[in-house]
Amino acid sequence: MKENRINSQNHSFDPVILREYDIRGQVGKNLSSEDAYTLGRAFGTYVIRENAEKQDHTVCVGYDGRISSPILEKNLVAGLCSTGIQVERIGRGPTPMLYFAVQHQNSDAGIMVTGSHNPPDYNGFKMTTHDHGVFGQAIQDIGEIAKKSDFKTSKGRETTTDISDSYIARLLQDLHLTRGLKIAWDAGNGASGEILQKLTTKIPGEHILLYDNIDGSFPHHHPDPTVDKNMIDLKKAVLENQCDLGIAFDGDGDRIGAVDEKGQILRCDTLMSLYAREVLKTHPGATIIGDVKCSQVMYDEIERLGGVPVMWKTGHSLIKDKMQELQAPLAGELSGHIFFADKYYGFDDALYCAVRLISELSETGGSLSSLTENLPRLFNTPEIRIDVKEEEKFDLVPRALKNLQSQNSKQDIDMTDGLRITTPDGWWILRPSNTQNAITVRAESTSEEGLERLMIMIGEEVKKLGYTLLP
Repeated sequence: MKENRINSQNHSFDPVILREYDIRGQVGKNLSSEDAYTLGRAFGTYVIRENAEKQDHTVCVGYDGRISSPILEKNLVAGLCSTGIQVERIGRGPTPMLYFAVQHQNSDAGIMVTGSHNPPDYNGFKMTTHDHGVFGQAIQDIGEIAKKSDFKTSKGRETTTDISDSYIARLLQDLHLTRGLKIAWDAGNGASGEILQKLTTKIPGEHILLYDNIDGSFPHHHPDPTVDKNMIDLKKAVLENQCDLGIAFDGDGDRIGAVDEKGQILRCDTLMSLYAREVLKTHPGATIIGDVKCSQVMYDEIERLGGVPVMWKTGHSLIKDKMQELQAPLAGELSGHIFFADKYYGFDDALYCAVRLISELSETGGSLSSLTENLPRLFNTPEIRIDVKEEEKFDLVPRALKNLQSQNSKQDIDMTDGLRITTPDGWWILRPSNTQNAITVRAESTSEEGLERLMIMIGEEVKKLGYTLLP
């Protein structure tokens, strides 16, 4: 991506990049340095107006390891400074480090330049204020500020702050080990690599690090731990080195994946069941939130442990907002976003989730597989993504609903987020992705035969929409 000097006073975003949780697009196609500069001007204006009672306004800015990120960050900072914002540049690292910086520095807001787990030619911006995420209508409002060129104009300044040591110290604050563990880690060449290198030197035990050098071309595998093929190298490292567990991160370090000592993948709803045991000991009767793709086993386990399970919409910003509303100490999504408000700040931080997981495993004295053996065995799929045309993805669910309602079959339809269909065989879900040009499906049953029937049903419904459910 070439660096260019930004002179345009009137620039609007391509509407397709203004997503539900963030701004994200394809570099060179619908995302450019000009977009970064304009976002700086628009977001700076938004922050100043949201905090009109203050004289000075600060925004922390970080960026991930993608090839296009440094140039986007530079232009973003220039745009912010043009509104009078005082910018604290925290440099390259994981998205949670940016969230931490906003809290630690008591800043008004923060922006992370990141493409998360999207392909290398994508990039974008995750935004937050000190007290809440920036998503939904707020993102559209920022787009309107840009469209109208309704910017604040003043002279700001920028400083560079190394927050990494403070961040690592905070992660370690809740580490409690009674024994050393052998752990394999897969950073996926993502933005967590350098922090992981420093963190593991301070955790007792033996550590095997895979792909911890940051490389925005992601040469070994795509940095998305929810896709099983991306976990193959981690599983191999765990088995060959007889590790106690393996932990993986996505491209910007806000989503976790894990495997036990047998090389079995633990879906994030299973991890949530483990975390709930610990959290409910100190917060008895607390509300714990999961997204609509999570297993029924998780919701049942939370209830068995004395908690109040709540099913909510998918999306890290939507989950964080619901956590604040219900004062929930823990929440999670199948995609790997897990949020601790118990002892922590309530944002999704995979490195912190790793600390909590190894602490819990250490204190039990047993194996990771032994912690899950009491959970009922269900038959389910991972999240399956079906690529669709961006311009029609939000129309597909209403079409599917209409098709399903025309059938005289025994099924219950929940519309919390997309469609979650419950039948005598189990349940399945169909919803549009807010981060990719895709619809996602998942199914779960009490038997293999039931799961096969659900998958046939899903395949038929997806075919009616003009797409194919691949095996």
